[in-house]
Amino acid sequence: MELDAFRASLDDWLDAHAGALAPEHAGVGTLDEQVAQLAKVKRLTYDAGWMRWGWPERVGGLGGSTLLRAYLGEALASRDLIETGIYSLTEVLGPTMIDYARPELAAEMVPRLLRGDEMWCQGFSEPGTGSNLASLSCRATRTDEGWRVTGQKVWTSFAQYADRCVLLTRTGPPESAHRGITAMFVDMANPGITVRPLGTMHGGAEFCEVFFDEVVVPFDRALGEEGQGWSVAMDLLPFERSTSLWHRGALLNRRLEQLLAAAPAGALTPSEVGHAFLQLFALRARSRATQYRMAAGERLGPETSVDKILLATAEQAVFDLVAAGLAPEVVLGDDAASDAWRTEFLYSRAATIYGGSAEIQRNIVARRLLDLGADA
Repeated sequence: MELDAFRASLDDWLDAHAGALAPEHAGVGTLDEQVAQLAKVKRLTYDAGWMRWGWPERVGGLGGSTLLRAYLGEALASRDLIETGIYSLTEVLGPTMIDYARPELAAEMVPRLLRGDEMWCQGFSEPGTGSNLASLSCRATRTDEGWRVTGQKVWTSFAQYADRCVLLTRTGPPESAHRGITAMFVDMANPGITVRPLGTMHGGAEFCEVFFDEVVVPFDRALGEEGQGWSVAMDLLPFERSTSLWHRGALLNRRLEQLLAAAPAGALTPSEVGHAFLQLFALRARSRATQYRMAAGERLGPETSVDKILLATAEQAVFDLVAAGLAPEVVLGDDAASDAWRTEFLYSRAATIYGGSAEIQRNIVARRLLDLGADA
């Protein structure tokens, strides 16, 4: 299906099914409510075929350009039907699962993710390693029954809801750095896994600590070959900064429109609005180009760090504008609308941290794109 036809047909369907798709909660909702809403929307759009477009037929998709699924997420975000952070896990984890899992495993599991029957999480970051992924220490040891995994992950988004985890483990000696890492697809129901949610200042518990204590993982759940985990990670990380950022940009565009409609006359100056608009426009222009590169089959790489920098800048610019234009509501409001503005403003403060901090992204741009020095 071509993009224009897909867009028109999807918009008509979304309008016709607005009641069934609408959230049952007011305002931003709790994390439990957001997760339940996402599962409902994914189930309805999958069963109607929309969620399957843009994904390969070998994993239950209907084929077609990746632009189709980029527009689906944009349309859902623009109608406030999904929380884009949770929705992004599909775009981040699904493609790498297809690239590296055994074909039979991908064919079995990816439809569950697309339909919302399961949630997955990403077990990369660890305490004490910061952004130095090559120094991870969560260890997997070979046994007769499979890998035995012991260690800890942190900042694992939505692990308390996840059925599976794309996990990076160390299978080589510590000095092997990135060459001794193996990626695995782990069932979160396995004995030995403990999940502890971490509260954040915006009132949610999106992030978690995850502990692995002698967790058995079958050998056929490896993603790629033993020691190929670094390649898996380098395949996955650009997807954090591609289609999922396009969806986030669509949400920010809606928030800017809503702010301009809600702000009292004179509360915002043209220069303030213009600054936020330009930041958002730059993000959308760059992200659109990334979508078309991906649709053309180009391999994404470190250049997507530019997209992430622009996303963080735009998100904070939009919500700085919210704080200026709706200060009484953000600070003192006690209704659902005020709570939603306040929650999203607080969450925006983390935009320069989540998905790779702004400092790390600028280092990647400097070293890998501008050749201003070797990686440490």
